[in-house]
Amino acid sequence: MIFILDTATVLDIAVATLYVVVILIAARFCKPRSVVLVGLGCVALTILSWVLAPPARPSAETLINECISIVTIGLVTALALHAQQTVSTLRNQANLLDLTHDPIFSRDMDGKILYWNRGAEELYGFKGAEALGAVAHTLLQTTFVTPLEQIMTRLLREDRWEGELVNRKTDGTPVVVTSRWSLQRDNAGKPALILETNIDISERKRLEDSLQQAQSDLARLNRVLVVGEMTASIAHEVNQPIAAVVTSAHAGLRWLDAQPPALEEVRHALTRIEKDGSRAGEVVSRVRGLVKKVPPRIERWDLNEAVGEAVALTRAELLRNGVVSRNALSSDVSLVMGDRVQLQQVLINLIVNGIEAMTGVHDRPRELTIRTARADPDTAMVEVCDTGTGLDPGHVDRLFQSFYTTKAEGMGMGLAISRSIVEAHGGWLEAVPNEPHGAVFRFTLPTRENAQASAEVLRS
Repeated sequence: MIFILDTATVLDIAVATLYVVVILIAARFCKPRSVVLVGLGCVALTILSWVLAPPARPSAETLINECISIVTIGLVTALALHAQQTVSTLRNQANLLDLTHDPIFSRDMDGKILYWNRGAEELYGFKGAEALGAVAHTLLQTTFVTPLEQIMTRLLREDRWEGELVNRKTDGTPVVVTSRWSLQRDNAGKPALILETNIDISERKRLEDSLQQAQSDLARLNRVLVVGEMTASIAHEVNQPIAAVVTSAHAGLRWLDAQPPALEEVRHALTRIEKDGSRAGEVVSRVRGLVKKVPPRIERWDLNEAVGEAVALTRAELLRNGVVSRNALSSDVSLVMGDRVQLQQVLINLIVNGIEAMTGVHDRPRELTIRTARADPDTAMVEVCDTGTGLDPGHVDRLFQSFYTTKAEGMGMGLAISRSIVEAHGGWLEAVPNEPHGAVFRFTLPTRENAQASAEVLRS
């Protein structure tokens, strides 16, 4: 039709430029080689029209129009080929994004989804037709760990953001993802769209939570085992005030039976009963605190006093094994920060370990020394020193590993849990040889508030 019009018309216009329509149609449906052939064909038809029906009076204007037609056809053909190549490249890139199992999608600055890959379909269950055009955070019911306003502020400032989000599938199942956002800007530098790549970490988070629960249960089990090992000590500590209460009660009854009743003596006996009853209650309270699964309490408490309580709880164990306990408590150390029950558990673990390390010693005194000192203005230090068999240099690094033990009936958890408790408080626990015999277990504690350490303890 264009060829007939170009051949028959007598108008001095570039009718052949209409061939660009043919080329654009061919570019939409044909391969690049066919587009080239169509372009060359259009040029040939343009020249053929000129040959078959030349102008009656050729002029520079008609020649220019013919050249314009041929040049236009050539340029449009070249542009069509370039557009085909660009579209092909983009299609290949989109196909590559579909090959990954990770959800990848893009959205405009209003949150509407522009692209939705196969990985997103598989994870969330929404097909592309359902997702395209929908607001991403509404479709996925996104829960933001970090407020969205803070995320967008950082994204606009740095052109990228990474963090954790919680999305939901079509059936409402929550999915925890590590999300990476990349901002794309237009030629004017204005934000245009956001590319979001997510990695499903739901299983990893579940395993982490399970591991954390297992560690918490093991820590509680260790506390129970420590208390079990000290049953004789507890009985001794409780029996002493109870026996004193009974003795004072018998004395009070005798004074009441006297003629006349010795009321002042009875008053003294009742005062002693009250005092000994309170002491028995304190012993029971300390034991219950070690056994119960109570949440950590970050508070300021007296370190030297806590050492005295730990020694009191292990006194029967010390006596039964013939161990002399010596305290070298510094007056320069008083209040420390942390969970008193957890850190007393650490101290009792170290004392019991020191006692057991000396059970095979017969050629020298069995001495257990507990020292407190100030390591620096913000840190207190505690040392538990024994005169036992000492440390094997080849196994020092393994002492704090879980399930490593040198005891026939040990679980290998005491020192591992103790180190994790101390480190959660912002301190450190180490073992070094004692001179001339034995070992020294040394740990540090903060003497002032440490927000980060406190947060870690509360999560443990």
